[in-house]
Order: sequence, then structure tokens, then C-alpha cells
Amino acid sequence: MKLTASQKAAFGIGAVGKDMVYALSATYVMYYYQDLLGLSATFVGTILMLARVFDALNDPFMGILVAKTRTKWGRFRPWLISGTVLNAFTLYALFAAPNLKGTGLMVFFTVVYILWGVTYTMMDIPYWSMIPAITSTPADRENLSVIGRTCAGVGSALIQVGTVMAVAFLGGDSERRGFALLALIVAVLFVIAEIICALKVREHDIGKMETSTVPQMFKALFRNDQAMITVLAILLINAALYLTSNLVIYFFKYDIGGTGWKGNYTLFTMVGGVFQILGMMVVYPLLRRKLGNTQIFKAALGTAMLGYALILAVCFAGLSANMVLICVCGALVFAANGILTVLTTVFLSSSVDYGELKTGRREESVIFSMQTFVVKAASGLAVFITGIGLDLIGLEGDTEETGEIIAQSASTITGLRLLMTVLPILGLVIAFIFFAKKFTLTDQRVQEICDTLKAKKEEN
Repeated sequence: MKLTASQKAAFGIGAVGKDMVYALSATYVMYYYQDLLGLSATFVGTILMLARVFDALNDPFMGILVAKTRTKWGRFRPWLISGTVLNAFTLYALFAAPNLKGTGLMVFFTVVYILWGVTYTMMDIPYWSMIPAITSTPADRENLSVIGRTCAGVGSALIQVGTVMAVAFLGGDSERRGFALLALIVAVLFVIAEIICALKVREHDIGKMETSTVPQMFKALFRNDQAMITVLAILLINAALYLTSNLVIYFFKYDIGGTGWKGNYTLFTMVGGVFQILGMMVVYPLLRRKLGNTQIFKAALGTAMLGYALILAVCFAGLSANMVLICVCGALVFAANGILTVLTTVFLSSSVDYGELKTGRREESVIFSMQTFVVKAASGLAVFITGIGLDLIGLEGDTEETGEIIAQSASTITGLRLLMTVLPILGLVIAFIFFAKKFTLTDQRVQEICDTLKAKKEEN
């Protein structure tokens, strides 16, 4: 089951499409409903958190459902296509809200967002779970995982970089109309991407898949202390990143401001996206030649914290309008996050071998399903903090589409700067402390575990 270049490309295209959709929702739903439509930030943040936690809890159930599926089209592709089509419709509905006010808009947002999360899970879990059914070659599986994660980063970067300017171009004076048209375009591209993936990437019959109950899945995770540490790191790192992603648009609109804020925001996100990908594909491989993975991980955490601290220092020095300084600081944060994304996936893979040696059971599906679960939980936590934080600092959204940007008080701007930098730093500090004290899977230890498992298999 050797993978061809076209199959790898198709799998990557699928990742680009699905993460364009996820990034649009994860980054701009708060801004759309709070700043443009006038809903309370705390209400929006609470609904987003509850919906994402509910969605994350659905992941194990979806994994079990997929494992029990048997059709002539395979186990994964029917869910991939059906989930994609349904999610595309709900994405458009999410950013094409009718002219409702008050309770009516709140109910509409709650229902549609929950439906969006459920349908996204329908296609996301099968997408990642089908890797073992595509190829049985370990090297190909690792390569496919890297391709998927890198292309997912590309899809996310495209949305983060292009959304504000695309909305302005498509909608003219109406940001609402611009978001609706952009969501429609992204939804169509999403469907096309997943159809290409499903047609080209053929799964092979791997027989009956063993399934566990949800309590058994969590029990398996809790037995694996190294997987638990990695999952905690993923939670904290992603919460910090999503907090920044949700707040940075407010920073450029209300702190830096000016008529060119959209261009500055686009420049910053473009630099961030480029450096995040460079962190994955260039910086990490270069560092790997000289350093162990645990050393690189600690260095990347430190670099991200430094980037946040420098952003705060630049702001309080009165230099926030200097885009060169802001972009340099942002490049440090995003390059570090690119490296951290790759390493957490590597550490999860190592924890599977560690768990097999410790318990005698190999729990790939359990460990990797938790990655999706935790990323969604982190996103929910970040957007909840964003919503409460925006209301606490008294930020007043600009709901008049053709009006001037509302000037915020000095205390509001200070609060915004602290929310965007200090809270992510605290999360990364906690991740660093737990990782340094509890994580033991160094390169040497991982190799020893692999050698031991190989010897046991040869004896049997």
C-alpha cells in the first residue's frame, strides 16, 4: 500500500479545505456576531465554549460510529462527503444571519453554531482516522500526518491572512454582505477539496476495527501519563494561540486603528502564517539536526513567550503603529507555534509506543482522537475568555456598518493589550513547567522503547 504523490497531494488538499472552514469559524464568529451584529460578547463566548465542548465530547462517539460503519464505498469516505456537504451549508448560514435582533438572533446563532460543530465532526474524525486504512507503511503514515498538519496550517493561514481584505472587497461598505459571500466561496471550495480527497485517496479493507466505550477510551488515556502531559500541552498551547487569533482583529481595529487598519491586520496575519509554515517545514528540520525534540520544544515555548512579551513592550513604548516591530514580534510567536504543532503530534506518536510497553495495549485511536478533542476544547476555552474579557474591559463594538470606528477608552485599550499577551504567556508558562517536570520521552528513551517493542515482537 505504497502511497503515490497524487494521493499525498489529494490528502493535503482535503486538509487545506477543511481547515479553511475551521479557521473562518474559529477566528471570526466572535467578531461577526459581537462587533457587527451587536450580541453580547459574554453571550457569544459562552455559547461558543459550550458548543465546542459539546462538540469535543462528540468526537469519541463519532470515532466509534465510524469504526462500526461498513459500506461498499468504505468506512470513512461516506462520512467524509456527507459531513462536508452538511457543514458547507451550515457555514454559509452561520455568516449569512437574517435581520434578527435580540432573542431571535441569539436563538439563531445558538442553533446554527451547534449544527456547524456537529457536522464538522462528521467529516473531521473520518479524515484523520483513515490514515491507517490508506497505507500500512509506518514511514508513509508519518509522512501523511506531516502533510496533513502542514496543509491544514496552509488552509488556516489563507483564511487568517485574506479574510478582512476579502470581506472589504466582496461586501464594499457592508461587512455583513462581505462575510456572507466569503463564507459561500469557502463552502464551495471546501466541498470541491473533500471530493478530490475522497476520489483519489482510496482506503483499503483493514477488517473489523476494535472499538471501545467512551469510559474505556478515557481510562486508556489516563493510564498513559506521557500522553496526558502532551494533551495538557496541546490544550494550553492552542488556547493561547486561539486567544491571540480572536483578539488580534480588535487590536488592529481599535488600538492601532486608522483608515489602514485592515491592510495592517492583513500584513500581520500574512507574516504570521508564513512564519508558522516556515516553523514547521524549515526551522524545525534545521534545529532537529542538532537538538533533541524535547530541547526544541522548550526553546519554542520560550520563543513564543518572548514574542508575546515584546508585543506588549512595543505597545507600552508607544510604538504599536510600527508594523515592522509588531510583525517581527508576531513572527516569533507564529514560528514557535508551527514548531510546537509538529512536536505535539510527534510526542503523541511516541506516547502510543510508551503506552504499549507500559500496559501491553496499543491505543492509537484513543490517543489521536484526544488531539481533536483537546484542540476543540482549547478553542472553546479561548473564545469564552475572549467574550468575557471584551465585556470586562468595556469594548464597544462598531455595529454601524458605514459609521466611523468607535474610539475606545485608554483603560479598554490597556485591557485589550493585556488580554492578548499576558494570558497566553501564563498558559505557555504552565505548559513549560509541566512538560519540564513530567515529560520523559527523550529521543534516547523513545529509541529504547522502540527497540524493546521490536524485540518482543520478534520473540513472539
